Amino acid sequence: MSLPPTTKIYVAGHQGMVGRAVVAKLRERGYANLVLRTRAELDLTDAAAVDAFYAEARPEVVIVAAAKVGGIHANATYPADFMRENLAMELNLIDGARRHGAGRLLFLGSSCIYPREAPQPMTEDVLLTSPLETTNEAYALAKIAGLKLCQYYRSQYGVLFHSAMPTNLYGPGDNYHPENSHVLPALIRRFHEAKERGDAEVTIWGTGKPRREFLHTEDLAEGLLHLLALDDPPDWVNIGTGEDIEISELARLVARVTGFAGRITHDTSKPDGTPRKLLDISRIRATGWSPRIALEDGVAAVYADFQKSLADGSARL
Repeated sequence: MSLPPTTKIYVAGHQGMVGRAVVAKLRERGYANLVLRTRAELDLTDAAAVDAFYAEARPEVVIVAAAKVGGIHANATYPADFMRENLAMELNLIDGARRHGAGRLLFLGSSCIYPREAPQPMTEDVLLTSPLETTNEAYALAKIAGLKLCQYYRSQYGVLFHSAMPTNLYGPGDNYHPENSHVLPALIRRFHEAKERGDAEVTIWGTGKPRREFLHTEDLAEGLLHLLALDDPPDWVNIGTGEDIEISELARLVARVTGFAGRITHDTSKPDGTPRKLLDISRIRATGWSPRIALEDGVAAVYADFQKSLADGSARL
């Protein structure tokens, strides 16, 4: 059963790439009673501030799209920050929602919660069956804690708190920082700048052999609203495309889209990360949802958005 259009919905992290996609999809569907707070207005790591916010706003539904995120370099360099800030946000948002009467909460995790050597594609049931990838272990542990907290609150308190585990995401408004961004926006920036300079080659990190799955944020937003319409959703469910691509092939795809015609080389002194991270999406497909946006079409749209954001000065560089 869909949520009534008058439902009071709080989207935590609405200014991030995922949050913006979720808010846009909610508004497209006619949800006007949205509760939104910027980071300057509400520090989600501040328990007292979050408690006061919930006491005043009283949302009926909470979507937790807020997180401290980054790529391999950022996760490996600042593990304490990633774990501390994400744990604090999760505890404040999940516990506060329960204490102040929100009957439903949807928490966004990440596919990095699953073990490094998990059988591929990864089903939800492989969680906690073997060690995590060390380069993002701190972030993964924080996300596992949030997922489990929702599961335990649902069991103990009877609230409908549940979780979605997206694969690697991309979309408009991504972070293109040269060190702290994820692989796809990093490649888009690198190939764009190489084309603009007339470089003969672009060097990418690692061997190029790892495989990754990518989901457009518009597809994710559709999937999240689909889950919110279910009367009895799973405690956690994967959201992805069920298809992956070698990083080397992804680099060639980005080169095509950006118009870079030079060579692609590899810096094998840099880490590869997890060899493969492909989600099994059978569980969410069984509820009636499937992704729609093909990867090359999505990358082309994102590159156009990146160029526009460079032109108007809004790019996150």
